[in-house]
Amino acid sequence: MENLNPAELKEKLFALLNKEALKRGKFVLSSGKESNYYLDGRIITLSPQGAYLVASIILDMIKGEVFDAAGGPTLGADPIVGALAAVSYINNQPIKTFIVRKQAKEHGTLQQVEGPELKNGNRVILIDDVATSGKAILEAKQALDKIGVIADKAIVIVDRSQGAVDNLAKVGVKLESIFKIADFGF
Repeated sequence: MENLNPAELKEKLFALLNKEALKRGKFVLSSGKESNYYLDGRIITLSPQGAYLVASIILDMIKGEVFDAAGGPTLGADPIVGALAAVSYINNQPIKTFIVRKQAKEHGTLQQVEGPELKNGNRVILIDDVATSGKAILEAKQALDKIGVIADKAIVIVDRSQGAVDNLAKVGVKLESIFKIADFGF
């Protein structure tokens, strides 16, 4: 494994996103809005190199922060938090991770938040691949609020700059991104 500094990691991730994940054309987003591009983060986060790059960059972004776990809404966060758990362990900085379902299971443990148990008062960092309006992150925060878990920060690979920062700030969540869509010329 090559030893890259944070700037080199970002440079490699940018090239990978631009080549593999960014599609130009007409697309309808989950918000119902039309867009002239689509960024499919899972193409990157489900690849070995992309998973490693994203997890390594996020680890650098959260270095020195005090929190109990990192996780986010299914499906965007799933591969990221898996990679984050593995890379953090390899780097002797193990981080517990979790996934927030769209709704609680109707069988078994009936949980909406999956992973190692989070307790009332725990602080977590929310993770997702792409933010447009911030809706998925907001819904994950609401599920965590129900169990008394504090989520006041979120990190995404790409912020589409379409309201997520402001929408999340209204509920006390600071959104940080590895890239903004303007970095790709949009």
